[in-house]
Amino acid sequence: MTGPSNGAGKSGPSAVVVGSGFGGLALAVRLQSAGFSTTLIEKRDKPGGRAYVYEDQGFTFDAGPTVITDPDSLEELFAASGRRMADYVELLPVSPFYQLRWEDGVSFDYVNDQESLDRQIAALNPADVAGYRRFLAYSKEVYHEGYEKLGTVPFLSFRDMIRAGPQLARLQAWRSVYAKVSEFIEEEHLRQAFSFHSLLVGGNPFATSSIYALIHALERKGGVWFPRGGTGALVRGLVRLFEEIGGRIELSAEVAKIEIESGRAKAVLLKDGRRFAADVVASNADVVHTYDTLLAGNARGKAEAKRLKGRRFSMSLFVIYFGLKTHRPDIQHHTVCFGARYRDLISEIFKGPKLADDFSLYMHNPCVTDPSLAPEGAGSFYVLSPVPHLGNADIDWDVEGPRYRDRILDYLEERYIPNLKADLVTSRIFTPFDFRDELNAHVGSAFSLDPVLTQSAWFRPHNRDRDIANLYLVGAGTHPGAGVPGVIGSAKATAGLMIADAGL
Repeated sequence: MTGPSNGAGKSGPSAVVVGSGFGGLALAVRLQSAGFSTTLIEKRDKPGGRAYVYEDQGFTFDAGPTVITDPDSLEELFAASGRRMADYVELLPVSPFYQLRWEDGVSFDYVNDQESLDRQIAALNPADVAGYRRFLAYSKEVYHEGYEKLGTVPFLSFRDMIRAGPQLARLQAWRSVYAKVSEFIEEEHLRQAFSFHSLLVGGNPFATSSIYALIHALERKGGVWFPRGGTGALVRGLVRLFEEIGGRIELSAEVAKIEIESGRAKAVLLKDGRRFAADVVASNADVVHTYDTLLAGNARGKAEAKRLKGRRFSMSLFVIYFGLKTHRPDIQHHTVCFGARYRDLISEIFKGPKLADDFSLYMHNPCVTDPSLAPEGAGSFYVLSPVPHLGNADIDWDVEGPRYRDRILDYLEERYIPNLKADLVTSRIFTPFDFRDELNAHVGSAFSLDPVLTQSAWFRPHNRDRDIANLYLVGAGTHPGAGVPGVIGSAKATAGLMIADAGL
């Protein structure tokens, strides 16, 4: 069984893509546009992967991600099919990009306005105005070298890494994001303000390569955006595009295994018994799940799963989705609530062995930008807390989850959202257990492999498997990594390989 012929009316090589997260969706669109006959297979009842959507009592909750950057990469994706993104989804600008708030009362609006940034920086430490300008210049340089030049180039051989080596060395890629920020900026609030970004892709600011400081320049260059109707609207737009050009999507279709014969992927077998024959297979599933479960019984799968399980994985997340009777316009679209500790808390989040007594939070209030996501006059929110993954902290989230939810809601009511509990209409939680069970994420990691330097570029699982020549990877677990721009970039890199290998 294969998908239908592509939009051009001719049947090309058959491709099956496992998983409809942004990486899988973007890859499927690119393949179908290039002439593959593409079928996209999704375990859950809706497409989107981590960008799932919950609806309850008139509230719409994006499961995540909610920070859309590098809109050009999305425009390019639609353009690959000869379409305009604006005909499928409307992106709304978000300002400030983030509001950063600390327990000592300091607040910082991270905006794309140099004069405003200079004024806010000077209020905290006048010497850091010039330091920030130097940091921005550094961030722009690593953005050019690490993102523009390498972000969509597959690293299939160590020679690729060696070629990139001199520039990575010149940019001191072995130093951490926080260490590099501290080279330019003295004041501690500002050091946190300009180093927390690596957490958005699952990286510890004190361990992640300073190359990830490029996220700052990425946001300054392209802005921060939010799709009208929520992140789910972007998913729906991509699905509509994929189906219009002839692609086929199967929902509530859990994959049991990828069949390998004579060293090549031959088909994808579902748990319900259906079999999808394929000339090529790509997996947007978790990388450990791909090798350990979908390739179970295969020597390559067994060996690679064992190797990957020995690597370092990103932290997990605890998320509360909640709807309030009243809209709270005083809470910005994206708010980062820093706790009393920074370095020590992050260390406990990444290493465990238990849940910290305090927390830092990210809060999402999309109704500031798009009121349609809640009933009239109401507010749709989510708040997430980074927590250790299941391999580092043996926590029974069935028991601890409701307690942790109550602790966080109490904290928000005390500091940020007065009368929260009296206003509460609905709430639900998503725990590391859910990352493990719903998303097949190894140890409940929210972002796959930890993006330290020794697990980046060539050191990350490759976009094409080393031994199974027609098996490909896409998404957070392969190059370049997590985050919407990362997985969209991985789709471009993987699609380029698949198209070239097929001679299209």
